[in-house]
Amino acid sequence: MKESKNIEERAAQLLSLSAKVAIVTGAASGIGRGISILLAKMGAFVALLDIDDVKGRESAAEIEAQGGAAIFLNCDVRSAAECRRAVATVLGKSGKIDILCNCAGVAIRKDVVELTEDEWDLALDVTLKGIYLLSREVVPHMIRNGGGSIINIGSGWSLKGGPRAASYCAAKGGVVNLTRAMAIDHGKHNVRVNCVCPGDIETPMLRSECAQLGGDLPAFMREAADRPLGRVGIPDDVANAVLFLASPMASWITGAALVVDGGGLA
Repeated sequence: MKESKNIEERAAQLLSLSAKVAIVTGAASGIGRGISILLAKMGAFVALLDIDDVKGRESAAEIEAQGGAAIFLNCDVRSAAECRRAVATVLGKSGKIDILCNCAGVAIRKDVVELTEDEWDLALDVTLKGIYLLSREVVPHMIRNGGGSIINIGSGWSLKGGPRAASYCAAKGGVVNLTRAMAIDHGKHNVRVNCVCPGDIETPMLRSECAQLGGDLPAFMREAADRPLGRVGIPDDVANAVLFLASPMASWITGAALVVDGGGLA
């Protein structure tokens, strides 16, 4: 019994984020919201970044109502100035940043012929450039603080193509290789950089994709659930993977792309 208790205590210590400071982008809803809530539950002070003031403040308020610590900051990750300002605000309140989770993304369901140039730029700037801009601000502080963990949110379509999703596949494919490059560059600084690649997750974004394709939502969800584990994912599935990669339990993992998709790519 004592040994079992010691094991449980050790596991809790390895997953604890007590006294850690985290930034999560795209945090107002969907996967980003789920990640923010879980990191806060595990002890982190979480800065939620998004352009949706209403849902962002609601998510931060929910965390605080559950006894966690959070702040919402309006930030368009396409803007270098806004990313710099957000990071400065977090540092002003907490003095450090231990975890950065780049979750903001845009899914436009069109092929290259259908896509406008503005749509292409929007998808690439939010999903890929945003990672670069925030990481450029955060990494130097992590280095001065002795290390940190960056988790970028990719997709199953980071690793294979998908129909009518040219800009999304291009951006998410870039996320995986950017993750690898950053892991190589900053491993010597004890900054670990990993990627989580979700499959279909029950979120407003997934429902938006169905609408863009003109599909029937129940039929769309049944098709999305056609995978070995037989269901569509939920934000908690991705949040659990992010927690693992952010925690001391993953202290020797960097440059990895962790697929969380119920077996869809199997």
